[in-house]
Amino acid sequence: MKSNVDESICYPQPQTLAQRVAIANDFIQRFHFPLPISVDDMHETADLAYGGWPERIYIIDESGEIAYRGGLGPFNYHPEEARAWLERKFGPPHAVGGDANAKN
Repeated sequence: MKSNVDESICYPQPQTLAQRVAIANDFIQRFHFPLPISVDDMHETADLAYGGWPERIYIIDESGEIAYRGGLGPFNYHPEEARAWLERKFGPPHAVGGDANAKN
């Protein structure tokens, strides 16, 4: 994407888990990402277990359980439901380098 090039956030495809973790840590530090994230292993275990084709949103709670499972896109894909769940759990979003209310 042109915006990724413009912001110098393009990375070569990682070949090791350490490279994936380094990219994730760079993202967290550069964009001050406030929530914990996970990094899939090199066998794509999480992607294979939770990947929803064509699109799906999952929220995994602190105990590792699925707290929200969105519908398959494009017709049952409702990111506003995930946003509402997160706001109920954690409160309204805080601006982190942009408009927190911007719709994607």
